[in-house]
Amino acid sequence: MSQTDFLYLMPLLILTFAVLVSMLVIAAWRNHKIIYVITALSFIAAFGSLFELRTTTAYVIEPMFVIDGFGVFYIGMILLTSLLVSMLSYAYFEQREERKEEYYLLLVLATLGACVLVISTHFASLFLGLEILSISLYALIPYLRTRPRSDEAGIKYLILAAFSSAFMLFGMALVYFSTGTMMFSGLAQSIAGMQELPLLLLTGIGMILIGVGFKLGIVPFHMWTPDVYEGAPAPVTAFIATVSKGGVLGLLVRFFMEVDGFRYPVLITIFTVVAITSMFAGNLLALIQKNVKRILAYSSISHLGYILVAFMAGNQMGVEAITFYLVAYFITSVGAFGVVAMLSDKDSDAELLDDYKGLLWRRPWTAAVFSAMLLSLAGIPLTAGFVGKFYIIAAGINDQLWLLVVMLVLNSVIGLYYYIKIIAVMFQQPETEREPGTRLRPSIYVASAGTLAVLALLLVYVGVYPTGLVQLIQNVLVSVPEIVAK
Repeated sequence: MSQTDFLYLMPLLILTFAVLVSMLVIAAWRNHKIIYVITALSFIAAFGSLFELRTTTAYVIEPMFVIDGFGVFYIGMILLTSLLVSMLSYAYFEQREERKEEYYLLLVLATLGACVLVISTHFASLFLGLEILSISLYALIPYLRTRPRSDEAGIKYLILAAFSSAFMLFGMALVYFSTGTMMFSGLAQSIAGMQELPLLLLTGIGMILIGVGFKLGIVPFHMWTPDVYEGAPAPVTAFIATVSKGGVLGLLVRFFMEVDGFRYPVLITIFTVVAITSMFAGNLLALIQKNVKRILAYSSISHLGYILVAFMAGNQMGVEAITFYLVAYFITSVGAFGVVAMLSDKDSDAELLDDYKGLLWRRPWTAAVFSAMLLSLAGIPLTAGFVGKFYIIAAGINDQLWLLVVMLVLNSVIGLYYYIKIIAVMFQQPETEREPGTRLRPSIYVASAGTLAVLALLLVYVGVYPTGLVQLIQNVLVSVPEIVAK
């Protein structure tokens, strides 16, 4: 590797170095605040290093990675989200007696895996990033071992991830057997002149997509997703809903754009069915839930169905819509789970609807932030979620995906019910007198309330003035030839 290669990989190297430093510090002296500061500084430093790469054209590190505008933007989005999750995690774990330091090691490693995914152009680097992400989540999900359903959630995620890895590995083997290459560009060259994919190659790509489906939690691979969301600590659930799925989506977009997978009707049909069933299954199952974390879990399934509408467009506008929607979804999901984390105590998370009864009268500011996040998820105007859905609908209409657009609008109406249900519970009159406000230490207050305030401001800003973010995304995608060309 050359010196330039190391420069372009600097965000990943900073995260790796931060893990090593944290391990040495933990071995010498356990201190929650110090490890948190190291973690936060590593995310900030890694994000700062991206500014050296922001105006460059695509830089290829053969044969594993390509660092381009698309990859830099997604890495930046992942790093900022992980920073916000780490701030929520500090406030969440500071009130608990468990050993907290190893949590941040796993959080940084999982972030590193997601960053590797979005710049991968080879099946080996794809699998490496996926396993770094997954193995870290194996320990993050059941981190609070004494919590009910924590071990169950960890075991279920382990089984799902094992199935995912098995399908992907076998699919990669079939693709390599059929084409003799494991690079995305090599696969694209092998199938460039084919109007129909050979059965063996189609089977291999299908198995890879099954593995991706498990990671995204879309139908029909969603079976245990709500159980994982429910059993994991609230900050970890926020990380799974955003960084984990965002990294896999970035990989999926790059892979399909490079191999031009939208030319094959069988793949289009599969994604159409998956998108529609994910929208309906997520929204209809969320209607009958009484657990807020499970409601948000089923909501995430439906939102991935919405994103697949833009994905099916298979052009630059579709990629722009996906990227914008992910930014909006990251803001709202981290904000929603941040409220859950803020209201949780040392014994259990605030996950039942009864925990939010009368919240407006007990904690009006927190209720207002949570209501804003839920309205954004529902796609109400003046929020980032509304602009994101509008962008996706525009991409679908532009490509004449009328069936998917109609399904999206219909499901948005269905989804509005369970978001409003949570808000209605918060607006109920409390049955008891207003509880006295809890005085938090300044560090915990800044980490929790400060994070939610930033997210609420971003939510409204992007919803009212989306032009700046849209222009940034468009400028970023100009430097990605294989995406613009489609």
